[in-house]
Amino acid sequence: MDNTLKHLAIIMDGNGRWAKLKNKARVYGHKKGVKTLKDITIWCANHKLECLTLYAFSTENWKRPKSEVDFLMKMLKKYLKDERSTYLDNNIRFKAIGDLEGFSKELRDTILQLENDTRHFKDFTQVLALNYGSKNELSRAFKSLLESPPSNISLLESLENEISNRLDTHDLPEVDLLLRTGGEMRLSNFLLWQSSYAELFFTPILWPDFTPKDLENIISDFYKRVRKFGELKC
Repeated sequence: MDNTLKHLAIIMDGNGRWAKLKNKARVYGHKKGVKTLKDITIWCANHKLECLTLYAFSTENWKRPKSEVDFLMKMLKKYLKDERSTYLDNNIRFKAIGDLEGFSKELRDTILQLENDTRHFKDFTQVLALNYGSKNELSRAFKSLLESPPSNISLLESLENEISNRLDTHDLPEVDLLLRTGGEMRLSNFLLWQSSYAELFFTPILWPDFTPKDLENIISDFYKRVRKFGELKC
């Protein structure tokens, strides 16, 4: 199997703690986190990656205070509108994954508009995981499989392919490197199926402080690892 880094996935953690360290409200950290998101996306687009998936809002994030959730929804809509030119100027295809029915029609329309405007770009895709959770995604895939089963699945491999083809990420390569900022060491229900052979990296750097240089160092370490994919390698 190919050891090339094609698909990078990031759990962007640490916005709230970053703001707290600066005696600011949590929303201040989210605003700074958006700048980091933009910087990392452009860096990846310019360095021959095929796909960058960012965990922006999980199915569990609705449990946060309503004021914070409302701010995040407004910030997301503003970002998607204000940064349209960034996607177009840098030939970035935008894709959203997750249960988008959980959002307002206005926000869904904004998401779909940017997806449509950038659909012709082929070299690099930025994916935002929105109202996303792996359990939710797999549940939707299994529901689809039960509602419209294929005529014949005789091999386990065929069943795996049927499930993969019904996931939100069906048109994306599997994750090669999964990175979490902020020091926590857990996957938080993110791309569990797609990361079955991903290399995992955890950094204590809070997301607003994370830079392209930090990412370069992690990618350098990634290429020093021997990816076995279940095989025996010397």
